[in-house]
Parts: sequence; C-alpha cells; structure tokens
Amino acid sequence: MTIAPQIAWDDTVLPFQLDRSDIRGRVVRLDGVLDQILSRHAYPPSIEALVAESALLTALIGQTIKLRWKLSLQIRGNGAVKLIATDYYGPTDDGQPARIRAYAGFDKDALTDAPAFDQLGDGYFAILIDQGEGTVPYQGITPIAGGSLAKCAETYFAQSEQLPTRFELSFGRSQRPGEAEVWRAGGVMLQHMPKASPSVGEASGEGGLLTHADILSGEESDSWLRANYLLDTVEDIEMVGPTVSPTDLLVRLFHEEGPRVFDAQALRFGCSCSADKVQEALAPYPPEEIAGMITEAGVVTADCQFCGAHYEFAPDTLGSDTVGPPGDDA
Repeated sequence: MTIAPQIAWDDTVLPFQLDRSDIRGRVVRLDGVLDQILSRHAYPPSIEALVAESALLTALIGQTIKLRWKLSLQIRGNGAVKLIATDYYGPTDDGQPARIRAYAGFDKDALTDAPAFDQLGDGYFAILIDQGEGTVPYQGITPIAGGSLAKCAETYFAQSEQLPTRFELSFGRSQRPGEAEVWRAGGVMLQHMPKASPSVGEASGEGGLLTHADILSGEESDSWLRANYLLDTVEDIEMVGPTVSPTDLLVRLFHEEGPRVFDAQALRFGCSCSADKVQEALAPYPPEEIAGMITEAGVVTADCQFCGAHYEFAPDTLGSDTVGPPGDDA
C-alpha cells in the first residue's frame, strides 16, 4: 500500500480507559522501531512475522507496568523456531522514550511453508519483569497454544493474573512514493481492570487454562463482551495508520463506552549491549576456554544477537594468558 508522510503517532503507545466499562487499554504504533529491529537481520518472512507480533505485544504489555528497568518476552519452542526474545526498557526519566529490541533463533533448514506460529512446535510463552538491582525478578509462564502469540499473551494474563485481556494486531510492509518499503505495525490491547477479590471458576479454556468466562460474570462479563465485539470491527489499516490517529480510532470504536486517553509514551529501538558487558560475561571463563575462542587474527570476538554489534577483544583483557590463536606453539 502507499502511505502518507510520517505522523506524530508513529512509534508511540497511547494508554486509554473506557470509563463506562471498567476496561483499560493501549493503542500502539510501531514503524521506525520495527523497521530498525528487522533490518538488522535477514529473517525469512515467517520469522519476521513472529518478531513483529512479539514486538507489538512487548510494547503494549511493557507500557502497562510501572517499570524501573526491563520487561522481557521469551517464546521457546521445540520446532523450527527455537526462540523469540524481546526486551522493553522503561523510560529512564519522565518524558524520555521507552526502548525495545528483539531477535529470533531458528533452524533455517527446518522451516516449512506452514503458518509461522505452527513452526514453534510445543513450548512456552514467558513474561519476565526485572525491576533492577536489589529486587527479585518475576517470571510467569504459559504454554504455547491458541494459534498466535497474541492468544498466548491473553492466556498468560487470564491464567497468571486473572485479568481478561484481548489483543488485536496488524503488521506488514508499506511504501511511500519513490521510497523503499518499510515496516508499519499497530495494535490495540483491552484489559478488564482487576477486581479486589476475584472469584475464579473452573478453567474452561484449551488445555484446562482459564478464559474471561471463568473470571467475569454478570454485568462485568456483558461489558467485556461488548468491548470485544466493538474491537472485532477494527480494520488493519486503522491500526497501522497513518490516516486514522489512535484517538480517532478510539472514538470510532468505543464512543459509547466513554474513552479517556492519557499521555502517550514514545518508543525507540535501543540495545543495552556494550563492550564492558561482554567482558563481564566472559570474565568467569577459565583461560583454557578463552584460548579456544581466539580467532586466527588473535582476538576474541562476540556479536550481539539483538542489534548485530560486533566486538573484538585482546585475549589478555579477558583474563587469558594465551597470546596466539589455537595451534600456535608460542
């Protein structure tokens, strides 16, 4: 498709609340961020789709949590796709952007023409929250199920947090006249506000997992179903923009539910790798293992899987007393 020039909502998350339904949510637009994530790798289309979906989920989920540091998604499977990993770094100061990075690990020779999600096989979907030094990291896990990563995330919130949650996502390549193709993506998240004392019934979902019907009842269930019905009417082009702003989209979808928006959060691509962190990671290795990492050029190298940064180190800076490459008798 042909798109208009970049607009102010690109690479943002807009929080909102439906006052008449006790439902909160987020609208996300990932444009330059997603393009920077994917342009660093030559992923096959199925892998690009999984990474794009994961990045959208990470932006939506990360913004719902008052993070001091990092939220991560890890999707691990036993199929051709072994790992999808994303990180969301909360803003360091008020008014600063949040940062996102992502990468995929997969067996290229094992990929097939099957849908991208099916190539994960069996495994788990995990959310990890690290609030920084002096805190205990949190981890929640749910099985890979439901046909999409968005469904996995919905199951996670129902099962681990007893919060009915819905994601609607869209992503793909687009092109401005006379310019190269770039990625555009967008999505909407709905989440029922937590109850003080939730009463959870017997699990009725796939594999004995909870669904919204096991958590909500009466008017709460009716309002949740109504909001989901309204979200069912959203079109892909409305989510990715740029002709429809997130605020216009919310009015179009939920005007009868009393939508109220809050300050938008800017998003940027950002990686936390550095030479110091690589050296720190290699510090525990004994000299004989460091020696096995030395290249013919006489250095130890490391590449960041997220951003592709390449690092080279002299062996003696890593605590190794080996001065030559493997096979050197000196």
